Amino acid sequence: MDFVDYYKTLGVDKNANTEDIKKAYRKLARKHHPDLNPNDKEAHKKFQQINEANEVLSDPEKRKKYDQYGKDWQHADQFEKARQQQGQQGFSGGYTYSGEGDEDFSDFFESLFGRSSGRGRSSQTKFRGQDYNAELRLALTDAYETHKQTLTVNGKNVRITIPAGVENGQVIKLKGYGAPGVNGGPNGDLYITFSITNNTKFRRMGNDLHTSVDLDLYTAILGGEITIDTLSGKVKLKVKPETQNGSKIKLKGKGFPVYKKEGEYGDLYITYNILLPVNLTEKQKELFRELAKS
Repeated sequence: MDFVDYYKTLGVDKNANTEDIKKAYRKLARKHHPDLNPNDKEAHKKFQQINEANEVLSDPEKRKKYDQYGKDWQHADQFEKARQQQGQQGFSGGYTYSGEGDEDFSDFFESLFGRSSGRGRSSQTKFRGQDYNAELRLALTDAYETHKQTLTVNGKNVRITIPAGVENGQVIKLKGYGAPGVNGGPNGDLYITFSITNNTKFRRMGNDLHTSVDLDLYTAILGGEITIDTLSGKVKLKVKPETQNGSKIKLKGKGFPVYKKEGEYGDLYITYNILLPVNLTEKQKELFRELAKS
C-alpha cells in the first residue's frame, strides 16, 4: 500500500491543531463536493481523499498511530500485540518469518520485526485489511424502490443493490470491499452510511408516511370525492360529510416499503386542512348569515 500524506492532502502542517485541520477540511470539502462538481471524476476522487485524511487526523488516537507508523498505522494495535507476545515468549531477535520472493512486504515490518527464516518452515503473520467508510446520498423517492447504484471507493467502482426501505443514517456492511489484507490476510469491509434527503411533501416516520391535504369548506360540509398523490401514484378518496378540520384518515399499505420485506409497506396518514372561502360576494355572505340564524 502506497504511503498517503494526509497532512499534504489537507494542506496543513504536521503541527496543525484540531481547529486548523477542521477549517482546512471544510474549505476543501466545499470546493470538491460532488454536488458542486457532478461531472468531475477527479473532484469526486479528491473529495474521498479529503474525507479519509480528515477521518484520521481529526481523531487524536488515529492521528497518533498515523504519526508513529505511517502507512501501516491501521495495523498499529496488531504490531504492538505481536511485539508484546514476542517479549513474553522470550524472543531476543525480530519476528521470524520466511519472506523469500515477497517483494511487497512492508519495510515497516522488516524494521520492526526483522527478517529471518524458521526451522525448515516458513511463517508469516497475516493482518486484516483496513475497513473503509463511505456516505451514499439518496433522495427519498430513490429509497422507495430497490435499485442498483455504482459508487467509487478508494478509486474503485463498486456496484451495489440498494433495497427499498433504507432509512436515513442506516449503515450496511459489504464484506471484503475494504483495504487489501497484509501477507494474505482477509480484506477489510466497506461500511456505507445512507444520507437520505426528503424531496417529497410526505413526512416519514419509520415505515409510515404523513401528509396534509387541503379541503374546501363545501366538500368538508357536504362530502364528496377528491384525488390525492401518493408515492405509488394517484388515489381517489371519498370525503365524509361534516368532516372536521384536523381530522385524520389512514390509507393502509400506502406508506414506505419495509426494508428487505418484499411486498410489505407501512401506512399513509392524511390530515385534512379545511380552507375557508375568501372574497365572498354579498349573496354568498347573505347565505352564510341565513345559516347562522337557522
